[in-house]
Amino acid sequence: MKLYGYWRSSASWRVRIGLALKGVEVEHHSVHLVQDGGQQHAADHLQRNPMRQVPVLELDDGRQLTQSLAILEYLDARYPEPKLLPSDPYLRARARALTEVVNSGIQPLQNLATLQHLTRLGVDRMAWGRHYIHQGLLNLQTMAEHTAGHFLVGDDVSLADIALIPQLYNARRFAVPLDDLSLLLDVEARCEALDAFQAAHADQQPDATR
Repeated sequence: MKLYGYWRSSASWRVRIGLALKGVEVEHHSVHLVQDGGQQHAADHLQRNPMRQVPVLELDDGRQLTQSLAILEYLDARYPEPKLLPSDPYLRARARALTEVVNSGIQPLQNLATLQHLTRLGVDRMAWGRHYIHQGLLNLQTMAEHTAGHFLVGDDVSLADIALIPQLYNARRFAVPLDDLSLLLDVEARCEALDAFQAAHADQQPDATR
């Protein structure tokens, strides 16, 4: 399989974590979101994903999947252990809800395309991102208080934790205050102690730049 992604893309990062947890090896292909006007706009990538986004997972037979959560659920079905969603129906739904707080409630408001458009409109992109990231993470923490154990949902890593780690990295890039997010930071520390999270970290990728 091949993974088309970008080192600092939080959606690509989520898939890397899932692959590492499952012990699945893939070929990594960089799609640089800034160089050359953004390689996600190139004709070859548009054939992979008309949304001009990463990641794209190309399967062994050439079929392609887009959208990080869809890819992660595919991996969870194809490689059942360790599972990324709880077996209990209620906890499974809670894990998905926490994941969506990041996936649809925070990340789209601070992704590159949004920030570039805000700049064209004369909006302070950093202040915008800082506001929505902080508010979203506060809400995530409040919701997670009902299910948290060692991780956001009980004592096993789930999709919610996979979504959390890249978002906290982005929070620091936007200078978001984190002193009121102790539950999330505790979970982050436990995740970052795991080999899979270390291997998938943005700064460890071959295409990482400063």
